[in-house]
Amino acid sequence: MRQKKREMPAEWAMEVFKKAPFITVSMVDNDGMPYALPLSLALVGDDTFYFHCAAEGKKLDILRSNPHVWLSAVTRCAPTFGEVNHNFTLQYRSATAEAVAEEVVADEEKILALRAICERFLPQHMSHFDAAIARSLHRTAIIRLRLKAPAVGKHKEYDQDGREIRAKEV
Repeated sequence: MRQKKREMPAEWAMEVFKKAPFITVSMVDNDGMPYALPLSLALVGDDTFYFHCAAEGKKLDILRSNPHVWLSAVTRCAPTFGEVNHNFTLQYRSATAEAVAEEVVADEEKILALRAICERFLPQHMSHFDAAIARSLHRTAIIRLRLKAPAVGKHKEYDQDGREIRAKEV
């Protein structure tokens, strides 16, 4: 990272991932072309994310041939005019991580993953979870993303006087 003053520890980065409304998952197809999608991921444990998708399609084809992915997320994104330096900038909190994708085949783990996703995004509707599983588990693919290394966080924020807050102050 070029500006070390903005680097944040892995625990902080994981909080960004947990709070982000979506996480962009980037991959590379067999022709070397990038393919990136904003997805609704749920974290289970310290280093495993899950997402669901249809049982066929471009995303699965790519992940089956090249399981290496890059995750990125941004929260607290706010265009800002720096009062001290009179610069146009952006305040943000971001996180990135490298992971390996694996398709989940065991029904128990698929249900665990779907429960985590539903509890993250629609906890108020969990009374309908079992019926939804009974209807669609057989046609739902689940992908597990395991981090290969600790996540990296980065931030740029200003205090109320317009001075940039250093990483150690956050």
